[in-house]
Amino acid sequence: MYIDFAKYQGLIFDMDGTLIDTMPAHLDAWEKTSFHFDFPFTRGWLNSLGGMPSYKIVAEINREFKLNLDATEISEYKMKTFAEIPDQGDTIPCTVEILEQFYGKKKLAVGTGSQRDSALRLLEKADLLSKLDAVVSASDVTQHKPSPDTFLQAAEKLGLTAKNCVVFEDTNLGKTAAHAAGMDCIMVEGGELVFYPLNS
Repeated sequence: MYIDFAKYQGLIFDMDGTLIDTMPAHLDAWEKTSFHFDFPFTRGWLNSLGGMPSYKIVAEINREFKLNLDATEISEYKMKTFAEIPDQGDTIPCTVEILEQFYGKKKLAVGTGSQRDSALRLLEKADLLSKLDAVVSASDVTQHKPSPDTFLQAAEKLGLTAKNCVVFEDTNLGKTAAHAAGMDCIMVEGGELVFYPLNS
């Protein structure tokens, strides 16, 4: 699919499932956490919450299953479990190729629902961190996806307006956030890039 990148000065990438295929490892960590704390685990449903910080996912689990789990305790256990998984995922070619193509030509940022320490570690390991002009994580905003704050802050850090940026995402949550920020969105679907303009 042809996408005209000439009109954008900044490219903002989600990380998990967009630049790095971490979702299987995240879901494995959630499965181990659900077993440890004895709450239901639904892989497909949890996958749809990609882009949300762990403690907000616990709130969704509480709402879905009418539970009263401690968000801090559960999310800390999940993040620790994820950090202990040796292979946290390979890079995703269709987006990393675009990042490499425009490195040094356009401003590049990551806007992720992961906590800052985890995001920086993963981006460093994937040899992407040094190519980025900005990283906005769940630690840096109070309103997370589907709110637009992550992407708006990324644009601000790049010194650009929303209309000059395009977002790369892999979840509907992220696409909603991109459009709410006033940005076009390019989705990773089955290893391919699909364009979802703001006014479609």
